[in-house]
Amino acid sequence: MTSDSPRFLPRYFDVMKDKLPSQFLISRSINVDFSKDSSLGELWNLHREAMGSYREKLDSISSMEKLPERAASSLLDLKVAIAGKILQNCHFCERRCGINRKKKETGYCRLDAVSRYSAEFLHHGEEPELVPSHTIFFTGCNFACVYCQNWQISTCPQSGIPILPEELARIITLRRVYGARNVNFVTPTPHTHTILKILNALKVNVPVVWNTNMYYSSEIARLLEGIVDVHLGDFRYGNDDCARKYSNAPDYWQVVTRNFRQAYVSGEILLRQLVLPGHLECCTIPIVKWTKENIPKVRFNLMFQYRPDYRAYEHPEINRGLTPAEIQKALDIVRESGLEDVLV
Repeated sequence: MTSDSPRFLPRYFDVMKDKLPSQFLISRSINVDFSKDSSLGELWNLHREAMGSYREKLDSISSMEKLPERAASSLLDLKVAIAGKILQNCHFCERRCGINRKKKETGYCRLDAVSRYSAEFLHHGEEPELVPSHTIFFTGCNFACVYCQNWQISTCPQSGIPILPEELARIITLRRVYGARNVNFVTPTPHTHTILKILNALKVNVPVVWNTNMYYSSEIARLLEGIVDVHLGDFRYGNDDCARKYSNAPDYWQVVTRNFRQAYVSGEILLRQLVLPGHLECCTIPIVKWTKENIPKVRFNLMFQYRPDYRAYEHPEINRGLTPAEIQKALDIVRESGLEDVLV
């Protein structure tokens, strides 16, 4: 059930091989005249118009040689400006805290306007088509998973290295030169404003991988079109009750399915389904069924890496590993679904 050359990530491979430009490079070539003093509504109107030009150009570019020069005032510049405005009434994720992070206020993710990362390196433990992946682990998170394996990072957002976009862009360029297939932003949603600035400073073509829990706002989904090449998205829960209980994520199903639908149109998807012990009927089955019916042409990774970490001991039903019977049943569920591109 594995594939060394997935059929459903063709553009990613072309960008990786420098046959096509990454989406953010195309956005940088779209000219948009705007004032940073404009209201958020005015900027969104300009964004809607510019995205029409972006989609036309995306369809017409058949090689790197066809990429126009960088615009003096670009669609990516506009996206940076919009993200900066949102930061003052933060609704990057669906918690929509509404705090002003520029004034050092913090919401659920406990992050102010300064983004930090805990580590960056060439990662060889991701999906085969991604490695070696230049993985950048941001601090903080808009989830609160009781079994989080990276809880030291997610719960201590101020402990990382403060990011200077130009400096991290330089590091990404070097990693690309030394063999990185992509740049892989982990837990990116609260850091959207910083990542857009990093990409605006980049001087190299590289696929952008958005390694996410998919719990971002519809506004961020609009900003990500024209930026993200591969949505490396977790689809963890098949219902709202499980999502609220284990990750404190209200309205999970509606938010995540909406964002997967948008990602299916605007980029390519590598979907991760972490199988939780005792959650095949309530989570794995509805996720597989929905994926097959709504976004069938994705790279589907059925993951058995769950381990009871962090505060999983507070929930006896998941304070254990998967049984061989559960693993086999999950495999059968996916095999019988008819999904075409599955990694296990």
